[in-house]
Amino acid sequence: MSDDRTTTYTPEGLDDAFSADDAAPVALPRLGAVGWLRWVWRQLTSMRVALLLLMLLAVAAVPGSVFPQRPQAPADVAQYLLDHPASGPWLERLGFFDVYTSAWFSAIYLLLFISLVGCILPRAKVHLRALRARPPRTPRRFDRFPAQGSAESSASPEQVVRAAERTLRGGGPLPRFRTEVREERAGVWSVSGERGYLRESGNLVFHLALVGLLVSVATGQMLHFRGQVLLVEGGTFVNAQTDYDTFESGIAFEPESLVPFRLTLDSFTSRFDPATLQSRDFLAEVTLDEPGSDAEAATIKVNHPLTAGGAKVYLQGNGYAPQVVVRDAAGEVAFAGAVPFLPQDTVYTSQGVIKVPDVSGGQEQIGLVGSLLPTAQQLTETIWRSVDPQPRDPVLVLAVWSGDLGLDTGIPQNVYQLDDTDMTQALDDQGQPVTLHVRPGETVDLPDGLGTLTFENVPRFVALDLRHDPALPYLLVFAVLAIAGLCASLFVPRRRVWVRAAVDGDDPLRTVVTAGALARSDDIGLQDELDRVLTALPDQTGPQDATSNDAPVHPAPARPAEEAQR
Repeated sequence: MSDDRTTTYTPEGLDDAFSADDAAPVALPRLGAVGWLRWVWRQLTSMRVALLLLMLLAVAAVPGSVFPQRPQAPADVAQYLLDHPASGPWLERLGFFDVYTSAWFSAIYLLLFISLVGCILPRAKVHLRALRARPPRTPRRFDRFPAQGSAESSASPEQVVRAAERTLRGGGPLPRFRTEVREERAGVWSVSGERGYLRESGNLVFHLALVGLLVSVATGQMLHFRGQVLLVEGGTFVNAQTDYDTFESGIAFEPESLVPFRLTLDSFTSRFDPATLQSRDFLAEVTLDEPGSDAEAATIKVNHPLTAGGAKVYLQGNGYAPQVVVRDAAGEVAFAGAVPFLPQDTVYTSQGVIKVPDVSGGQEQIGLVGSLLPTAQQLTETIWRSVDPQPRDPVLVLAVWSGDLGLDTGIPQNVYQLDDTDMTQALDDQGQPVTLHVRPGETVDLPDGLGTLTFENVPRFVALDLRHDPALPYLLVFAVLAIAGLCASLFVPRRRVWVRAAVDGDDPLRTVVTAGALARSDDIGLQDELDRVLTALPDQTGPQDATSNDAPVHPAPARPAEEAQR
């Protein structure tokens, strides 16, 4: 029941009235568990949180480029832990040495995924409802519209409106405008046209493509593998995890999924500019033997990888691997094989280490450190250099060490470095380091009766990089979709056009046409769009308040009303 009585407060009663209101407890609504979950969901699916998570993901990826990562460089991680005994263990616990699989990076990634999905689903629902909706009815007045126009015609109002509808829809298989013709009252017809839904569709496609990119990247990180192998001429590589020099893979990768193909390096050729000695071409000729097919010859060049077993085989580097034989003091072969030396400059001055274990028992281990000069030139008694990258006159220049190489400790070592902590360098009678200069086919005695060294020949080696990521095709598709959707959302105009035709009250044989157009944002082509519609009206006597051409355009036969309503 309502109380119509009015209460009047006197000045003396105001304090009592306000004190009574202040004393009354205020009942605040309680959110409860469901309310808090709804609030968290709304915050998570808001655009500002999505942008914040996207920026946070970019910031979270920075440590991955600052600190060494265990999947790519486990030796660097171990060295970092040794060099930083205080901060290293904490960084290890926080996942800074494996950023992209850490719990905090995965949490940001997952929250961004949920946020994007939560943003897309409601907008997609609204967009689908808008696609099924009818164009808005024609406004009563067009005075405040940014684009306006009027014209006169001798055709009937219905004929004028039908012609305007045909112009708006266009002649292609897809209508430019979605239209609807209405008879407002006797003698008054109007058509509503609306276009630009592709703008919102492009926006949704862009966000869906972002979700697809996130899923593809996550899938690729879980299923991919990448490995490097160094292959000497005449050598064969078998696609097994144990045959790689370095190997890293995703958490869901199964070693059994590797296709057991065989790759043999038959020969390697290089071509250099004779004047500048700059590299011009590298070609690795290989024999590929895949299961279920005959062995076939193939080639690998820079930027022209070979596909084998579903993986891409890239040519990453090349150099020389001197073939040497070392015999110890007892005459036993302690080492025999090709040792890769890494190029250091454009003329392929290469550095390497030959580690010779003790095979006879009671012998010292030997370390040979030095350089390979493909085309050697002696400048002084002690200074040599290479003048050409091709092996025209190769010379091995080696220093000799003996002692304990640390091969029996079980700790992995870098094959390109010599730990001389427990080693002694060989010296001559004057106390100077002994340096060996050996050409192919020569055998020299090692100092201090350590044995002999034979330099047999100089085969080439190649560094191959094998990669397999099943998500790469999907990444390309979603990237193209994202770009296409972004272009549509930026450049497709959202426009509405209305045309009303009514019989002139002073002349029943004349039809007065008024029109207006509206855009979602500033649109410099809006007036031209409206003028185009007015110019195409049948039996037009001249547009008024429009900037269009005066040339009349005769109408095509009017379509049935039921087709216009579609």
